[in-house]
Amino acid sequence: MTATISNVLVAALCIGIGMNLWFLAEYLLHRFAMHHLHGRGIMSREHLEHHVHSSWSFDVTHLMSWTGVAVVGGLLWFPVGWAVAGTAVGILLAIGWALGYAFYEFHHARCHLAPPRGRYGRWVRRHHFQHHFGAPMSNHGVSIPVWDVVFGTHRRVERIRVPRRLALPWMLDADGELRPEFTTDYELVGRDVLDERQAGIDRARAFASVAPTD
Repeated sequence: MTATISNVLVAALCIGIGMNLWFLAEYLLHRFAMHHLHGRGIMSREHLEHHVHSSWSFDVTHLMSWTGVAVVGGLLWFPVGWAVAGTAVGILLAIGWALGYAFYEFHHARCHLAPPRGRYGRWVRRHHFQHHFGAPMSNHGVSIPVWDVVFGTHRRVERIRVPRRLALPWMLDADGELRPEFTTDYELVGRDVLDERQAGIDRARAFASVAPTD
């Protein structure tokens, strides 16, 4: 019985380490490979296009991301774990890495597609949309704030100003106004106009990692 509990704890520790390796990678990739490159390379370009529209949909880039996660897990973290403590540890470390990515991807998609449920859901949306609409060079860790706190890029505000043209559908009522339950966290600003001129401004600011104008 003691041996079983010990094995479970070791497995949980290995998976936890793997997940936290992803959370660190999530921060570093988001900050440096996506924003600091200002659109140079497919990863940065696709991410900044995401900022232009503030929408989310499943496409081929997600398959590419999952492929990259699998390759890193199999060719880096499995061998590291295997070299340190054997095959089982290598497998669990790689599994934790993939689970960390899945956790991030799920909650990132939900931020854009669905209203919050619970305290974490509310927090992660506020944290992420401050990144989108307030200060794109802050809050790079989408799913947890730890590395933003460590590296001094964490930023929190009471209410987030959301340009009407970029408001998430779940924020709005049938008249296009902010739902009452979200007025504590968000306010709509500007006009709901997206003409060619405004689209060009939004793209230029997104690729400069600057918040959109009202």
